[in-house]
Amino acid sequence: MPQFPKPGHAYGVDPHRRERYSLRQARYDASAENIEEWAASAAREGKRLRVLDVACGPGLLLRHLEARPHFAAMTISGTDLTQHPVLYRRDLYREFFAGDVMQGYPEIPSGSYDVVVCEQLLEHLPKLDAAMSTLERVLAPGGHLIVGVPIFLPPLAAGRTHLVPLFDRMFQPTRSRGHLQAFSLASFLREMRRHTQLRLVKTRGFRVISGGVLRPLENHRWWWKLNRRLGELMPSACVEVQAIFQKPLDMRTAASVTRQAATA
Repeated sequence: MPQFPKPGHAYGVDPHRRERYSLRQARYDASAENIEEWAASAAREGKRLRVLDVACGPGLLLRHLEARPHFAAMTISGTDLTQHPVLYRRDLYREFFAGDVMQGYPEIPSGSYDVVVCEQLLEHLPKLDAAMSTLERVLAPGGHLIVGVPIFLPPLAAGRTHLVPLFDRMFQPTRSRGHLQAFSLASFLREMRRHTQLRLVKTRGFRVISGGVLRPLENHRWWWKLNRRLGELMPSACVEVQAIFQKPLDMRTAASVTRQAATA
């Protein structure tokens, strides 16, 4: 069994950042905190929490989950376009699915997971409808979706959406950008309401004050706690946001409420 914390690792588990409380990796620590709480509840009922990490990459979320007290009450599965060449502890994944979320993950039955995590993926996709619908479909009724994206303040998001592509077509026609979507907090939540019937539980922001000459402060717990608190209070002003949604137990009722809200 690995020993935690590991010296020189962010949060004692992550070797990709040397700062003890790296704000760039705070999203994984926050997700693991919630998943740990849900796993503890599942354990009290004699169950195991089924977790799907969408676009898991090298397995950063798994590193954070492995250090949690109730890791034994979790079963972790992962997806990505292909398996990352240095995927962390492949043996700890119950299943790994190679595939494109926009293709719907047909090999995954509906309602298979109690928690679905989708971090820093949606901004890379040309279309959001199928991906968001897939995240909702594979989530069990009553389950939670944790989804994170980079965001801009509303005027900057509009400029990034409309002006930057125009600039590229005029002056840099061969340039290929990794981010195909640009969100503000409001536009991101609007897209989620448009394509799913999930209920928003909470939002939180990360990296409201970070990087540059301030990076040494990320070795101090008080600085991390301050940033977490600011991210809770004003998520729309942060560099990235994470939203937690819950799938209604009765999707028919949820669909009726959504239609009524749309026609009100």
